[in-house]
Amino acid sequence: MLQCGIAMVLSDRTIKEEIAKRRIVIEPLIPDCIQPASVDLHLDKRLLVFNSQRYPAYIDVKRSIDHLNELVEIDEDRAFFLNPGEFVLASTLESITLPDDIVGRLEGKSSLGRIGLLIHSTAGYVDPGWHGKLTIELSNVAKLPITLYYRMKIGQISFLRLTSPVDRLYGSAELGSRYQGQTEPTATKYYKDFSERS
Repeated sequence: MLQCGIAMVLSDRTIKEEIAKRRIVIEPLIPDCIQPASVDLHLDKRLLVFNSQRYPAYIDVKRSIDHLNELVEIDEDRAFFLNPGEFVLASTLESITLPDDIVGRLEGKSSLGRIGLLIHSTAGYVDPGWHGKLTIELSNVAKLPITLYYRMKIGQISFLRLTSPVDRLYGSAELGSRYQGQTEPTATKYYKDFSERS
């Protein structure tokens, strides 16, 4: 599977094999969502939105921004409107678990990108050893509001096999992994970089 020491993208056949062995775990898994080299993922009902009316109304990377965030839920049969220029954190319906020699790449859906809905500007990498739902960054760069629905297809994950198993899995105590096991959209913990240095 490896060629010249380069990690290879897993095909649908290999993805199914790894799922059957429970080395890759996707729960819940809809078999029809396995694409030629990826698996479609769906939007969960909880969103983390910025409430800019709260004080202080700026983002300080050295401080927790929990006071600026509000957790909201998408109704089963009604849309959430993502306004132009708005940014929210969402979560995949699916929980993902990866072994020590496979990484995931979260990508947006082309059809959604064509209407101005951007998925994960930066956070598309899923480490070996990851377990939990994926927090996804949603931005509307269109000039009109875009509707978001619970359980809609929101992205896709592809898998790459590493040249060797990793020495330290994501979630290892010595790595200080901050998002392992998350079950809902999780705000940044970047500010801990500053407090943990001292």
